[in-house]
Amino acid sequence: MRKNLPRLLLGQWMKKAVSWANPKVNPSDTKVNNAIRSGTGFRGYNVKASAVPIPEMPPCDFQPQPYKGISYNNAKKVRKERLSSAMFLYYKSPVMFNQGHMQWIWDHTGKRYLDMFGGIVTVSVGHCHPKINQAAREQMDKLWHTTNIYMHPRIHEYAEKLTERLPGNLKVCFFCNSGSEANDLAILMARLYTGATDIISLRNAYHGDSGHTISLCGVASWKFKVPGIPGIHHAMNPDPYKGLWGGSHCRDSPVQTQRQCSCEANQCQASNQYIGQLQEIFKYSVPQKKIAGFFAESIQGVGGSVQFTKGYLKKAFEMVRERGGLCVSDEVQTGFVRTGTHYWGFQNHDVVPDIVTMAKGIGNGYPLAAVITTPEISNTLSEATFFNTFGGNPVACAVGSTVLDIIDEEKYMENCNRIGTHLLNQLAKLRDEYEIVGDVRGKGLMIGVELVASKESKNPLPVPEVNDIFEDCKEMGLIVGKGGTFGNVFRIKPPMCITQTDADFCVAVMRKALSNYVERTNN
Repeated sequence: MRKNLPRLLLGQWMKKAVSWANPKVNPSDTKVNNAIRSGTGFRGYNVKASAVPIPEMPPCDFQPQPYKGISYNNAKKVRKERLSSAMFLYYKSPVMFNQGHMQWIWDHTGKRYLDMFGGIVTVSVGHCHPKINQAAREQMDKLWHTTNIYMHPRIHEYAEKLTERLPGNLKVCFFCNSGSEANDLAILMARLYTGATDIISLRNAYHGDSGHTISLCGVASWKFKVPGIPGIHHAMNPDPYKGLWGGSHCRDSPVQTQRQCSCEANQCQASNQYIGQLQEIFKYSVPQKKIAGFFAESIQGVGGSVQFTKGYLKKAFEMVRERGGLCVSDEVQTGFVRTGTHYWGFQNHDVVPDIVTMAKGIGNGYPLAAVITTPEISNTLSEATFFNTFGGNPVACAVGSTVLDIIDEEKYMENCNRIGTHLLNQLAKLRDEYEIVGDVRGKGLMIGVELVASKESKNPLPVPEVNDIFEDCKEMGLIVGKGGTFGNVFRIKPPMCITQTDADFCVAVMRKALSNYVERTNN
């Protein structure tokens, strides 16, 4: 009954509940009002999280088709017997999705969810966007596939359109199918062009899970008990929240860490400290004369939406180039206007890389990736025969080209900036309200919410407790991702078409799930 009360009446009822529980408490007290608004309660005040209504999902006019596929139980049986056990599933009762439309996705029962993870940051302009569906159908009616040893119009049109969106001499494309393939190729190009072997990556980085890219990975949970490729070195991660240095002025985000900082507005002292650690790598771990390259995401994705200290990447690029190395920007997750202020994430760092890798959002879920570099670096692949059967096939290029059109026509950069900033600021209120929300960070619609045992310790909230909150979000119709070394960071990277109403629903669901957690642990 309570959850159907209007918000004002509900607030009045909860104030009365506080007074009944403790007659000495003033229900107009600011602390009480904050507890009522958040549903957290606090010690001494018996405000129940159960008094906070489950948020109402925003409306949607789209009607999904009734599900007619394999039964849920049979699908679970097939998955257990016929699919690799490495293909892990989210949730205690795994969701089986049937249909998607823009920011919405429906399971086999017809239940609707707000997708704030976008198929792992892959659905960039919206599930089954009508313009992309039309472009794919039209191309499939003409020509499904021909390899790039033959000419077909789409690959040439698309290569020109895509490279126009990159700065400098980054004008040559090689198309492939995934981010892992793209970064694998970037390793090869860097080594061929420089004649050197050693490559530097960052701790907490993720650049794919192929035989070569797994060596770039700086997250232990993704590593197997086999030797990696030689010559890969991992530098200290310049993380202003949990790293050795950093604080409240050190990252390019509307929301700064609560850690104290003595840096001036335009001078990040923490960045200089991390650069000092990178210099140690150059001093002791790599050849003095030349290295092959340096890989970095603009914002670390799988690692938990970690942003670097201001100025770090620009200084790092300068140091790498002094040793003859190439600078590789991994834009698999941060590219295509997701950060809200530039087309590419690296532009937020005031750098121009030598190689750019991209995937995921490039095809809005269609298997498509690309490596873009200069003509001189690209020419190294001519030293031997190099080929990719499916890279740049006609349908992929039609889809990729339409993604670019939609980003421009529907003004997604502006939407990422406006909605992302609003969402970050609203999520920051959760950090202020809940002890277990340690950090909120990000830029545009590339956002992370880190859950901790306490703000003081910054120790990760145990996985079972994170999962309970994660499950609650799903039950209320919200899909978010998880990441970070300990799986304690909620990753919020939705299709870029979301509205402010959607953002507010996301925050309301997370507030309710966090309130439920507080109530469970206090009982």
